[in-house]
Amino acid sequence: MAQMTPFMATNNETMIMISISPIEIFSDNYVWLIVHQNNTACVVDPGDAAPVQQVLQAQGLTLTAILITHHHWDHTGGIDDLVKSYPDVCIYGPNSEKIPQITHAQKSSDNIDIFGDSSLCLEVIEVPGHTSEHIAYYGHYQTDPNKDREAVLFSGDTLFAGGCGRLLGGTAEQLLSSLKTLAKLPGDTRVYCTHEYTLANLEFAATVEPNNTHITQRIAAESQKRKNAKPTLPSSLELEQRTNPFLRCIQPEISQSINKHWGQSWQGEQELFTALRRWKDNF
Repeated sequence: MAQMTPFMATNNETMIMISISPIEIFSDNYVWLIVHQNNTACVVDPGDAAPVQQVLQAQGLTLTAILITHHHWDHTGGIDDLVKSYPDVCIYGPNSEKIPQITHAQKSSDNIDIFGDSSLCLEVIEVPGHTSEHIAYYGHYQTDPNKDREAVLFSGDTLFAGGCGRLLGGTAEQLLSSLKTLAKLPGDTRVYCTHEYTLANLEFAATVEPNNTHITQRIAAESQKRKNAKPTLPSSLELEQRTNPFLRCIQPEISQSINKHWGQSWQGEQELFTALRRWKDNF
């Protein structure tokens, strides 16, 4: 597990420490661990219970909440075993028959006070496309009472660092709409997606937009992190706006690359996005 990144949140002018850190599972998944200073914890998309339980026990934490973004097994597979160890845990997620463990079904604009003291409140955003029922969680925390609140996004498999999810139940139209919704959030929003796909995504981004120096610089920076066994996450929406081709598909160089690759003239943002997603599927 990587080193924790500390955040502060305020409640009634009392500083409350919140930390967010990744728990690595499988070959490239991250379970995000959110820890309150009172030793309670929340996890996001626990596909495997054992690594999560090990961290909770090692740090003396009590699991009080689980956030689920969508139904895929690598995001939900650990729920049952975690419930056995923590039977009072609240499980938030989309209203899906494929996730029967959900105790608090969520829809767009619902709000969740994770620890019950306003230290981390998250708004639910429906972001279908990767799957038909995918949701994301967006909220704020405060590092200092004299500074502006900062933003955090748990985007699941909708928005990746440098990319986006495949179409595995939703449509390209849905996915583009979802990405455009997330792209409207503040640029300094920290993006916590759930896979270490960054370098592979940026390799594709550099192929699609070879003259984008922001991509070149990002590849160098992210490669160094991986060499040091550090995660490339979180990202930021500002960085994604500069380097993620799925948020930039109408840029001239990208649209030209898409049309050259397919040997035909795609027109309009939706057509370009759909063609770009198909290209990435076989890259």
